[in-house]
Amino acid sequence: MTERADLTPDTVVHLLRHGEVHNPEGILYGRRPGFHLSELGLAMAEQVGEWLQDRDITHLVSSPLERAQETAAPLARLKGLTPTIDDRVIESENWFEGKRFGVGDNALKHPSSWAKLYNPFKPSWGEPYKVIGDRMFAAIHDARDAARGHEALIVSHQLPVWVARLKAEGRSYLHDPRSRQCTLCSLTTLHFAGDRLVQISYAEPVGEMIPAKDKKAAFSTGGASEENRAR
Repeated sequence: MTERADLTPDTVVHLLRHGEVHNPEGILYGRRPGFHLSELGLAMAEQVGEWLQDRDITHLVSSPLERAQETAAPLARLKGLTPTIDDRVIESENWFEGKRFGVGDNALKHPSSWAKLYNPFKPSWGEPYKVIGDRMFAAIHDARDAARGHEALIVSHQLPVWVARLKAEGRSYLHDPRSRQCTLCSLTTLHFAGDRLVQISYAEPVGEMIPAKDKKAAFSTGGASEENRAR
């Protein structure tokens, strides 16, 4: 796209997915407290913080969950920022929260779970996609306003980030979780000219640190190179 002067991005909002979580039992932890970054996840957070430290980030926001705050911590330290905790960027609600999805004891194998899977559009197993998209964009707009002329960063979770991207691109919310372009510690970046969203870009600053099995899993798919989409 050839940009006119009035469409040159002047404010940027990054959506950062948190790093790897210590979860040896394969539980869908959702909004449950007590789930922290693994050693690898902490290393990811340090690397993405270093990757971003020279960016003009003046406003930092985090989901209230531990894994998000721990991911934000290195960048906060490097930039001298105090993260704003925002409930609007928290993980999505899910009926399967607390259930196991490991090998041999997958909650989806139990007939009692099937009744929750009848409507993929809502979705019937959790918080409606529209609600997720609306709350994420309310937080994005506030972050954009707080960082006018600079950059803001929001640390959130895979589904909220992906739904925000689908909303930004005007795409259907119905999707295969395995197709989400949102790996651990990936950045989905929204470029604004004034209040208008003019570009979306994507990057994986810690892509080489992500185990192959995680890239193929529904909760951590990706492996794509940086992508730009003009609005």
